Amino acid sequence: MRIAYVCADPGIPVFGTKGASVHVQEVLGVLLASGHDVDLFCRRTGGSPWPAAEAARARGRLTVHELGRISGADVADREARAIAADAGMRDAVEAAGPFDAVYERYSLWSAAGTGYARAHGIPAVLEVNAPLPEEQARHRGLVRADIAQDVIRRAATDASAVVCVSEPVAEWVRAQLPADRTSHVVVEPNGVDVDRIRPRPEADEDGRPFTVGFVGTLKPWHGTETLLEAHALLRRSVVDARLLLVGDGPQAGPLRAQAESLGIGDAVEMTGAVAPVDIPAQLHRMDVATAPYPHAGEGYFSPLKVYEYMAAGLPVVASEVGQLPAVVTHARTGFLVPGSDPVVLAGMLHVLADDPWLRRRTGAAAREHVASAHTWGHVVERSLAAAGLDLVAPPASSATVATPSSTPVAAPVGTPVAAPVGAARGVI
Repeated sequence: MRIAYVCADPGIPVFGTKGASVHVQEVLGVLLASGHDVDLFCRRTGGSPWPAAEAARARGRLTVHELGRISGADVADREARAIAADAGMRDAVEAAGPFDAVYERYSLWSAAGTGYARAHGIPAVLEVNAPLPEEQARHRGLVRADIAQDVIRRAATDASAVVCVSEPVAEWVRAQLPADRTSHVVVEPNGVDVDRIRPRPEADEDGRPFTVGFVGTLKPWHGTETLLEAHALLRRSVVDARLLLVGDGPQAGPLRAQAESLGIGDAVEMTGAVAPVDIPAQLHRMDVATAPYPHAGEGYFSPLKVYEYMAAGLPVVASEVGQLPAVVTHARTGFLVPGSDPVVLAGMLHVLADDPWLRRRTGAAAREHVASAHTWGHVVERSLAAAGLDLVAPPASSATVATPSSTPVAAPVGTPVAAPVGAARGVI
């Protein structure tokens, strides 16, 4: 198939390192590796494609249409410009067509991809990762809420399948639609690339301090402040314990100051921004990985980081909030603790510090869980199937596996990215 992949969100650099960027790259990688030709329509790339995607572009199997960033004097001006710019996105898709199918990542002001699909009578998948009007109003300000609501209604109505990362997101989408137009709304959580992210060799486990890890953008809603408090408590009994924070963001400075005030500045390493290709090596430095979301946080997310922790064979300690109880089975594939409670979190970390066998057993079960059904290959295959499409392209010649952050690997056309153990790499 020739597929139009549309990501009109100006906040997502599609070849960047953000969690949303990673998600785009992984879906593209699966589509390309499965033998499809893809035209990518975006506002900004944020860099160059990973090597295998660049190779696909050189062969004419990936075409990138970068339409430019959107700016404005204030919130209202930016909204007006983004709304107007959607016509240009639709024109770009029309000019590059015809296409056999559309895969659109839902963005606040665009329904260009699904609108094109409906006009041309072709299948379309709309991927919805969050209730964006609510997010925008809460975090950045929203002036034209009426138009934002109209966009999701139109995009979801025009799509053959609306694939949501969690049940709360699906409930939000269904609420935008007439009752008789909700059957095509399905839930498909995020995935992971279990070929790219593997457990570290057991021989590497000896001779270093117990290390607790976190991967993600350093923002308030990730609960890293609680993690630092818990680590300070842990150090009272596990005196050489280390804390590794992989990522960057607006909380980096405050977290450094907090570590110093807690007296653990010398025990906390903050890597700054790390390219997705380098995430596996950072995961190999950890003994336990954490997702310490606040107890009152937003509960609709599907945490990329947790799937990556599990693929690395790490025991996960996560807050019992949102979708995490559906991802982590307590005492089997990880451990659930109350959000925003540093005492309980520290106690769980202490148990794992004292029990290497428990860490290995839990990490192995976590790895098996994600490998069996939660790779990006699985995710994209089920998403396309919801729209009546097959992931595997008919054999014609040979293709190159185009998984993100990998080098080209010869594979027959029709081979999904690591089928049946998929593809991924994410930070959220």
